[in-house]
Amino acid sequence: MTTQQQPRPYVPSKTLDTPYPLIDNDPHLRRVIRYARPSDYLAGAALGASGPGLMLLWERVAPSHVGKGGFPPIMRLAGALGLVGGFLYCCERSTMRFYGFRENKREMEMDMREMVDKVKKGEPLYGKSSLSPHMQGVASRNSRYSGVWLHVLPWFNLVNHEQHGVDTAKYYQQAERELEAERTKS
Repeated sequence: MTTQQQPRPYVPSKTLDTPYPLIDNDPHLRRVIRYARPSDYLAGAALGASGPGLMLLWERVAPSHVGKGGFPPIMRLAGALGLVGGFLYCCERSTMRFYGFRENKREMEMDMREMVDKVKKGEPLYGKSSLSPHMQGVASRNSRYSGVWLHVLPWFNLVNHEQHGVDTAKYYQQAERELEAERTKS
């Protein structure tokens, strides 16, 4: 007796009503870091430096009197926590632009340029994946809009997949327009 597996229905992701256009509802961590603005890095660095800075301030205001070997481990811990917190804050600010929660004109232009270049080269838009389509869908559903809760549970998309909540036809149409413009120039 053979059983045939029914094809699994594709359920599109929910689109939120945001003040700016959605770029990607599940951006890969590499894209989040690559698209981060200098102001994101600066804000992350400021937040990261605030931990050790506050420890130094508190030590001056109310000395702990822990002795010579007590303060450096606390400063290392404050530095490590500041580094992680600054990185997460930088990623969260960048991710909010992908979701359309913050102004994202620069990221829209970068996204269009990157995707149109990939279309022209014949590459997959969101990279190649060694996972099956089912597992790519599972990974997508687990990390979609995870940046909203990044401050609670750091969860990043580390999988290349095709489920990003946007109509990719715009990239192909723009690539066609650019290729047609290049043909008419020559």
